[in-house]
Amino acid sequence: MALHAIGDIHGCVATLDALLTRLDPTPGDHLIFIGDYVDRGPDSKAVIGRLLELEEAAAKEKGPRCTFLRGNHDQMMLDYVDFPGDPHVYELWTINGGLSTLNSYVKDGRLVLPDAHIEFLRRTELVHETDDFVFVHAGLDPKKSIAENLNPVDPQVVLWTRAHLKAKLKKWEKPVVCGHTPQREPTNDPKLINIDTGAVYNHIAGLGVLTAVKLPEREFLQVEFEG
Repeated sequence: MALHAIGDIHGCVATLDALLTRLDPTPGDHLIFIGDYVDRGPDSKAVIGRLLELEEAAAKEKGPRCTFLRGNHDQMMLDYVDFPGDPHVYELWTINGGLSTLNSYVKDGRLVLPDAHIEFLRRTELVHETDDFVFVHAGLDPKKSIAENLNPVDPQVVLWTRAHLKAKLKKWEKPVVCGHTPQREPTNDPKLINIDTGAVYNHIAGLGVLTAVKLPEREFLQVEFEG
């Protein structure tokens, strides 16, 4: 049985497929996706479709158990659906790569957002905790303990924060695994593992890599961007 956390995908379905091929997970394994499935990349629709296939395979015990966390980009897509016509919601999403997501859902000149894809995003979790790690998209408040961060969970923090990146993490009782902030190399500190290596940013030197980490071993596996 293996536990792998997988970093920000951002519409890079071919890159995701390459990583899954490398991982070759079995039904006894557990995959934790750190969020940001959509925006900026070439095919957000196909990414969610692939994750739905994984979810279905898990339900039939023909694939690995999967935990899907919510990223800030996934939340912006939900806000677009939940607040139609709100110019502030639309502007925030589109300046953060939402147009590429919308374009992936255009068929025959019409925008079609399948209910199954929206419901998938609604099922995503804000936090996943195990005995040894906490998994969130962006991070946690470094001024609070893990227990204080999780009771209650502040969506604004777990989806958007970067306050922990340069802070001392003395109050955290266990390591936090996150993404959200692209790094040229994964962060592998005693209390922090950041596995966002900018899979979608293949045009920037040192990025364009999708990262998974096997836990508790902290073994990193990476694949480069595939268009």
